[in-house]
Amino acid sequence: MSSLLLVVALLWPLFVAGSTVWCAYRVPVQQRHFISMLWVSAAWPALLLAYAGDVQWTMDAWMLGGYWELNALSRPWLAFTALLWSMAAFHARGYFADEQRQAQGGNASAQRRLQRLTLLWPLTLLGNILLIVAQDIASFYFGFALMTFAAYALVVHNGTPAAKLGAKAYLVLAVIGEGLILGGFLWAAGTSDTLTLKGVRDTLATADHGAWMALLLWLGLGVKAGVIGLHVWLPLAHPVAPAPASAVLSGAMIKAGLLGWLTVLPLGMESLSPAMMQFGNVVLVAGFAAAFGAALYGIWQSHPKAILAYSSISQMGMLTALVGMGIVVPAVWPALLPAIILFAGHHALAKGALFMGTSVSEHMPKWPTSLLFLLIALPGISLTGALAAGMFSKWGVKHALYEFEQERIIALLTWAAMGTAALVTVCVWRQWQQRQRGNSHSFQWGAWLAALIAALMTPLWLPLPEGSVIAPPLNEWLGIIWPFPVGVVGMALGLLALRRFDVPTPPAGDWWWGYHSLATLGLSAARLLAARCGRGKTTSVALALKGERWVMKGVLRGLSVESWMRQHGGGLMMALAVLLALLLIWEGQ
Repeated sequence: MSSLLLVVALLWPLFVAGSTVWCAYRVPVQQRHFISMLWVSAAWPALLLAYAGDVQWTMDAWMLGGYWELNALSRPWLAFTALLWSMAAFHARGYFADEQRQAQGGNASAQRRLQRLTLLWPLTLLGNILLIVAQDIASFYFGFALMTFAAYALVVHNGTPAAKLGAKAYLVLAVIGEGLILGGFLWAAGTSDTLTLKGVRDTLATADHGAWMALLLWLGLGVKAGVIGLHVWLPLAHPVAPAPASAVLSGAMIKAGLLGWLTVLPLGMESLSPAMMQFGNVVLVAGFAAAFGAALYGIWQSHPKAILAYSSISQMGMLTALVGMGIVVPAVWPALLPAIILFAGHHALAKGALFMGTSVSEHMPKWPTSLLFLLIALPGISLTGALAAGMFSKWGVKHALYEFEQERIIALLTWAAMGTAALVTVCVWRQWQQRQRGNSHSFQWGAWLAALIAALMTPLWLPLPEGSVIAPPLNEWLGIIWPFPVGVVGMALGLLALRRFDVPTPPAGDWWWGYHSLATLGLSAARLLAARCGRGKTTSVALALKGERWVMKGVLRGLSVESWMRQHGGGLMMALAVLLALLLIWEGQ
């Protein structure tokens, strides 16, 4: 039964995409429901599969041989991923209600946008599901690539210049990431002649150049996970993407990179090479650099979704640092892995609720404003570790690190939580400033409330192994909670102090603009070099033609001499005979 459900979970999004194409050709646009309940149901079989127990399925006819499995890692991952996709689809049904009415009324632009979105949304979901259950290289890479490139439609949906820029940044980084992943997989697979992700993991741990293979895979998967330097697409794409798209981009798809790390990197493995240990230190430092750098830059943003994008980079930076700990201190990994899974699941639903909340604040229902914004803030408060599931996830991490006396790492994570509190404060404040009255669709605020509740209650529904969720003891509550009030008060005082000054907002995308300038400079240099090469080519061609003309003149002169010799051949032969006779007479004397 579980194997059948696995097949249905993979085929159902494909069927939904096919039905979208069918309706586009067979159903009159006035009667077409772009965001139908069939479309909303695309992730439901996958959600059921996550609670069906462990399952394995081998398919020899699939590419190089498919091996798909649900285990202690992939089951909870599939659960929070499918749940978030389902809630985002419900939210989209309300979010796009006005645009659907425009499309049904004959607006060709709205029809085109919705047709593209409704076709590529389930394909993006299909890729996300496949990469979670895949245990072979080909299936994982296919799912990752399908999810990556189909999601372009989620970013570019509005078609504005800003949306095109965000989609361009997303696509450029996606291509770079896919190339790095492919290079790492091919190198590892060729070294050990393996086709499975477990084989790649073992290869990275034992191969002479395993650290370099790991670096390629870490960077390639890190494009999705927001590794510092490769994170620049997030703050450019999120402000322009529709709220339900941002929810799955930052809640589910960003976790695909983290899942890849957990699957292929040699985490928790002893006797690693010095180069691999050094690589682990690089991952650790890069994680904390992202955690603090994104918070410091994000608090200056004015768009709520840009602030949330930097919050995602900061939170993923913490998770990146914990992945580095799995290499640097492998003994901590068995206790740390369940905490990371809970952290990831809680972050997925909380960040999904926060992004959906931005659309609710733009179309506020007729609720008390203070109550509405308290609810909007709750997922962010939980992310800091000060409330509900956030306390459990943060304590799970701290408990594992305490066992191995990693106080410095705990201190850095605590300070990073203050950055999260500051970002949440600024985000809610910006939403308050930009709030707009309007009748939110029931699907819109209903899905947001459901995501909020799921985020706060993550340990209750996430299918984690028994005993992996540890409740924080009462005497530790203060140590978990204090970063939130300190971060809020510090940010509030900072905002009050800056009210007297006209501080310009730094552009979202930070390093992207530096990359853009370098690329522009490089293109200018390439154009200058091409122009000089063109002039050199013109000069060399002119010289070659001149030389050719000189040679041809010589050839023509030679041909004229030959013609004269043919005409006077008899006389020349007689003259030569006379000359030879005279020479003979002279020799005889």
